[in-house]
Amino acid sequence: MDFLIASAMAQDGAPPQGGTLASLIPLILIVVIFWFLLIRPQMKRNKQHREMVSALSAGDEIITSGGMLGKITHVGDSFVTVKLADSVEIKVQKHAVAQVVPKGTIDAAG
Repeated sequence: MDFLIASAMAQDGAPPQGGTLASLIPLILIVVIFWFLLIRPQMKRNKQHREMVSALSAGDEIITSGGMLGKITHVGDSFVTVKLADSVEIKVQKHAVAQVVPKGTIDAAG
């Protein structure tokens, strides 16, 4: 068993070929791919959602992130009042609005 360790210690490893730049290129390439496939699309979705939230107005029909369909009756600084039924109104955070749907969706959903 000692002869295996001794022979392994006696071997000199060859110095790595190429510079540090050559070894960093794959890492840089992975970061760039990660950026374009994951981070950039998420930033675009966040920007679209912020624009949609800032454009909310009374009368818009929306779907909340919880799946409730309703019509906005009042828009505040950080909350909106949503009418779900004739005598049911709730307040939700603006960022909980998942999407604005076309007018008439509530009537069609019946």
